[in-house]
Amino acid sequence: MANNYVIGIDLGGTKISGAIADFNGNIVSQYTIPTKAEEGEKAVLGRIISVIDKVIQESKIDKDNITAVGIGSPGPLDAKEGKIITTPNLPFKNFNLVKPLKDKFNISVYLDNDANAAAIGEYTFGAGKGTNNMVFVTVSTGIGGGAVLNGRIYRGNTSNALEIGHMTLEKDGPRCNCGNYGCAEALASGTAIGRIAREEVAKGANTSLISYENITSYEVFKEAEKGDAVAKAVLDKALNYLGICIANIITSFDPEMIIIGGGVSKGGDIVFKKIQEVVNQRCFKAMAESTKIVSAGLGTDAGVIGAVALAIMESK
Repeated sequence: MANNYVIGIDLGGTKISGAIADFNGNIVSQYTIPTKAEEGEKAVLGRIISVIDKVIQESKIDKDNITAVGIGSPGPLDAKEGKIITTPNLPFKNFNLVKPLKDKFNISVYLDNDANAAAIGEYTFGAGKGTNNMVFVTVSTGIGGGAVLNGRIYRGNTSNALEIGHMTLEKDGPRCNCGNYGCAEALASGTAIGRIAREEVAKGANTSLISYENITSYEVFKEAEKGDAVAKAVLDKALNYLGICIANIITSFDPEMIIIGGGVSKGGDIVFKKIQEVVNQRCFKAMAESTKIVSAGLGTDAGVIGAVALAIMESK
């Protein structure tokens, strides 16, 4: 039967991962190459094309049986126009990525923010399977998110909805990379946890963290687990802000589920207990009780599976 497969492309600053999969998310073939962003727009486009060619070739699936290509990319971007506006780790500037791929392969191509693609992946094949309204939050170097509402991805007016990392939580808080002050990302991301811990060490705090040459969120979680008081206080402060961020999302969207992914989510119980505690304090009781807060279900292939899920969702 024709049109039973899709291709997903996870476009990142360091690597391009592609996979061809069926509509159940079963990957038939997969291929990854370095992005080599420094070579420019046309070179990166050429490398995306080579990844698509490779997965088709290795899968031995006839191109006529492929319905669509989904691409998850860092933003900001314009999903309607298929255009990457600009992004720090890729060379594209107001570049239409969809048209040349559509012309080359003669199949539908869909571009979306990588956080949206991850949200669609969790909704279709991960922890959010079976829900109708869910929000995905990724907490690592930065904080991002995507929402599936009434079974469809919610992009907003400019395709940039759910930039939750830039929700203001503290009006006079630290400067964020976006230029604003007191953003969730500047207060509760993995990067923020590492920065706050380094600031404590610089002040001369009595902490086991001083034994590390470079302090990241990983070391903070590690020392907190061992009982270090400063590491525990740093985490408590950051996770309190993360809890406020999640509570604001619940108050705004009233979802069935909040799925949390990214490196910070791997901190385990300490993360989820604190978030739940703050949500219980700050949300209406009925909303807090009806929203499940869970860890992401997709593993290391989350980006490419999200892009596959994007292609499937948009094809229906």
